[in-house]
Amino acid sequence: MIANTRELTAQDDKKSPQDFALWKKAEPQHIMRWPSPWGDGFPGWHLECTAMSTKYLGETFDIHGGGMDLKFPHHECEIAQAEASNGHPPVNYWLHANMLTMNGKKMAKSTGNNILPGKIFSGENDILSKPFSPSVVRFFMMQAHYTSILDLSNDALLASEKGYNRLMEALDTLSTLETGKTSGFDVEAWKKKCYEAMNDDFNTPILIATLFDAVKYINQIKEGHAGISADNKTILRETLNAFIFDVLGLERKSESGADGQKLVGVVELLIQLRMEARANKDFATSDKIRDELSSLGIQLKDGKEGTTFSVS
Repeated sequence: MIANTRELTAQDDKKSPQDFALWKKAEPQHIMRWPSPWGDGFPGWHLECTAMSTKYLGETFDIHGGGMDLKFPHHECEIAQAEASNGHPPVNYWLHANMLTMNGKKMAKSTGNNILPGKIFSGENDILSKPFSPSVVRFFMMQAHYTSILDLSNDALLASEKGYNRLMEALDTLSTLETGKTSGFDVEAWKKKCYEAMNDDFNTPILIATLFDAVKYINQIKEGHAGISADNKTILRETLNAFIFDVLGLERKSESGADGQKLVGVVELLIQLRMEARANKDFATSDKIRDELSSLGIQLKDGKEGTTFSVS
């Protein structure tokens, strides 16, 4: 906000350092250009966002997200121009997310310390030891509050995968539990804590910790150290499903359950046949197996310890 402290174009045109451009003059070489009463030009950076959000979401909408680095000046300018234009605040809640780092360092294209989501899911990278499903990556990200810096690493994703699998296994176990008398756990109080966590500024780490309280309880019932009534079992199942699938947006593993085990067996057989084809230098068959599985959403990754697969 202090004059002459940043290298910006058209600074001399400002009456105040706090001014920002709504419309910019298009130089002859500029691709974006539209006619206006002030000559051919294009909208300023801040105006682009307000125009788009107003068109598609209305003059006032509920949640506006963005990185912490956009809070000032970008979002401040959005508020200023929208309120001046429409006469009321444009957004009810602003959610500013913190940065994502990788292996303790800032992600940057210039340094090569970056990875695309598709490369995480397919395993086609030199950074991670195996492919990770979108739900595992999502689960990993929601173990940190959105205002906290999150560090992506192979170890962190492996730990998240274990936690995700425990959660899904507990859901499968819950459906098999016999009912009787509830003991060792207050289901209603637990349900209330789930809602309180999300009401506390989308506190997903607290929510996930609370969900694992239920996982521990389910395993205690399985081992005969606790009990659950039919009514409480219904509440527990419905609440877990609501928060895991509807709120957190996770999806079940495609290979879980009896049918999934058959799928695993079939894929492992195809992997074995592919290995034999490669050993025989029959690369056409080897590539065909890989490509056909890929078209079905099953990604193979060759590594030092053999071939692994993931289902997307």
